Amino acid sequence: MRERASSTPFVIVPRRKTWTKILGLVVIVLLALLIRAFWVGDIAWSYVGANLFSPSVLRGVVNSIIMTFCAMVLGIVLGVIAAVMRMSDNPVLRNVSIGYVWLFRGTPALLQLLLWFNLALIFPTMGIPGLFSFRTVDVMTPFVAAFLGLGIQQGAYTAEVVRAGILSIDKGQTEAGLSIGMTPLRAMLTIVLPQAMRVIVPPIGNETIGMVKLTSLASVIQYSELLRSVEDVYYVNSRVIELLIVASIWYMVVVTVLSIGQIFVERYFSKGWGGHGPGQPARQTLTEEAA
Repeated sequence: MRERASSTPFVIVPRRKTWTKILGLVVIVLLALLIRAFWVGDIAWSYVGANLFSPSVLRGVVNSIIMTFCAMVLGIVLGVIAAVMRMSDNPVLRNVSIGYVWLFRGTPALLQLLLWFNLALIFPTMGIPGLFSFRTVDVMTPFVAAFLGLGIQQGAYTAEVVRAGILSIDKGQTEAGLSIGMTPLRAMLTIVLPQAMRVIVPPIGNETIGMVKLTSLASVIQYSELLRSVEDVYYVNSRVIELLIVASIWYMVVVTVLSIGQIFVERYFSKGWGGHGPGQPARQTLTEEAA
């Protein structure tokens, strides 16, 4: 009797997910209604197609990409410097780094853009007394103001990301570098930071994608990025919604391309850390190793 009972297979009955199916159906219906509202609404889709590849819009897309790249480069450089200063034994460098992060993370990006763009109101001229001077209004163009405003603020956020990556590496790595005659700075740059890239790259990738959309704030200071370009067009033809849809499409395209690139970059820096890159065999499990 025991053998017969033990040989009887158990039937696993899955739990019915009635409410989950109902919720999914409701979401599908709402999405269908939203798509229908845009399709039958008072939107001239011909204007969307006509302006999607117009020279002015494409120029704005290029300017947004350029500003994203420049601001992120400045932000990464400042972030690495600030993170290293924050972890220094020098109290002056450490407090300067803390103050930098506190100041530029605590003020809105739009406010910083406006301050840089109107810097001539505080310093009409800049330069070195007795050697050279120039008018601030001639130098602080919309591009320069957006570059400094977005890049310096990004550096404050990047500093915390880099510091978190550095703290994720065991102190023994630095001690090993010091034991073979490296200076603390060289050990940081050649041993610790390369290993910390696994932790640093994902949030930096997210910050880059966010910077693409953050460049739209530069339209306020007359920088000809994507949003400013479509604004110039709909001020003429009064097709506001149509041109905003054009801007949305291009933002989605740029963000999608960057997201795909982020996947490959993260995969490259994650090699040897529990995953396996393309063409590399997966690690053996403990049972396989024991066998």
